[in-house]
Amino acid sequence: MALGSVVALAGGVGGAKMAQGIAQMLNPGKLTVVVNTADDFEHLGLHISPDLDTVMYTLAGLHNAATGWGLADETWSFMEALGQLGGATWFRLGDRDMATHVERTLRLRSGENLSSITEGFCARLDVATHVLPMSDDQVRTMVRTDFGHIPFQEYFVRRKCIPVVRGFEFEGADEAVFNQSAYAALQAPDLTAVVICPSNPYVSIAPILALDGVREWLRRIPAPVIAVSPIVGGVALKGPAAKMMCELGEKPVSETVAAEYDGLLDGFVLDRTDGAEVDAIQARGLRVLLTDTVMHTCADKARLAAEIMVFAAEISRALVTL
Repeated sequence: MALGSVVALAGGVGGAKMAQGIAQMLNPGKLTVVVNTADDFEHLGLHISPDLDTVMYTLAGLHNAATGWGLADETWSFMEALGQLGGATWFRLGDRDMATHVERTLRLRSGENLSSITEGFCARLDVATHVLPMSDDQVRTMVRTDFGHIPFQEYFVRRKCIPVVRGFEFEGADEAVFNQSAYAALQAPDLTAVVICPSNPYVSIAPILALDGVREWLRRIPAPVIAVSPIVGGVALKGPAAKMMCELGEKPVSETVAAEYDGLLDGFVLDRTDGAEVDAIQARGLRVLLTDTVMHTCADKARLAAEIMVFAAEISRALVTL
């Protein structure tokens, strides 16, 4: 099967794993990963881009496979010394990881944009995939809780996702401009598919979709748009997505994920564990791929990506005959 280019929308560990699998299926440079940056924040005077770094480190083969984030064989001397001085240690930055944040911050202050900086980092780390921040403009996720509006990293890391979630706001999304290189990738004549990775639909994918024009582009591109569920057996494989669903009055199931992307999708991928949901998702007008979606190994990632590419080709053929 001849494959062209693929655009993936991603955030967090699930997105990074899926991107790594798809990258194994394509020729170098044929995958573009548009990454959530609404999790970015300033900490210790540094610009931290958690999702960008997770995707970049994973594609470079440098990530900590046990946690899914950070670097393998990391050391923590800086954090230990900071703690001795009474500094803020709630958000842990490894010694080698610090180099990324320091260099990024220096370049941002010199006037370089986040896209250019990320491109430069990827070149240095031999990452052939195009890793793009969703925007070079600032967008910040705020979590609405009974304690007020909390910045995402405060909610996620410092408060360990304990506050009950009432909703989300993406500050700056109305003014932010979607990455122009991402637009170009969506217009590529050889575009095979757009894959919405198994990332948290509320805080990883929703900020990307909140940017002006993104939903409209996804609705009208000729290539199939396929989402992979991050929910398996009623739980999120990583992160608080299932907890958020319950607190927002929704069931922690894949159909809830599909509903978040209503009007955007042609296909949906869910785990065999959730086969009982196939009819409900098909009733939304979507084609369904039922398979093993849990990615423990590189082989798992490659197998799932290969199945998604076959699924995309089947959908494309079906769309042509309509």
